[in-house]
Amino acid sequence: MTTIPHESAMNRERPTWSRLLITEAWASLAITAMWMSVLFTAIFGPDIESYGVAGDHTIVPSAVPVAVFAFFATWVVARYGFRHDPKS
Repeated sequence: MTTIPHESAMNRERPTWSRLLITEAWASLAITAMWMSVLFTAIFGPDIESYGVAGDHTIVPSAVPVAVFAFFATWVVARYGFRHDPKS
């Protein structure tokens, strides 16, 4: 009669350093691409113009809303791309 031994904690597959560095590299690349899009929107993007009923006129650079979204996206990517928990 044969038995199958249970895997010990020492034999579990651990993430290697190369996998951790690849994950961090992709997260860094994604964050860089987000902020480069903010830069190019600030340089080449048009302005958002709004005309009110009373004749008032407001001009906002289009990079402002793009930067707000890039900020929150950076937060999310950094949170999940740079974490070091045993689950991943």
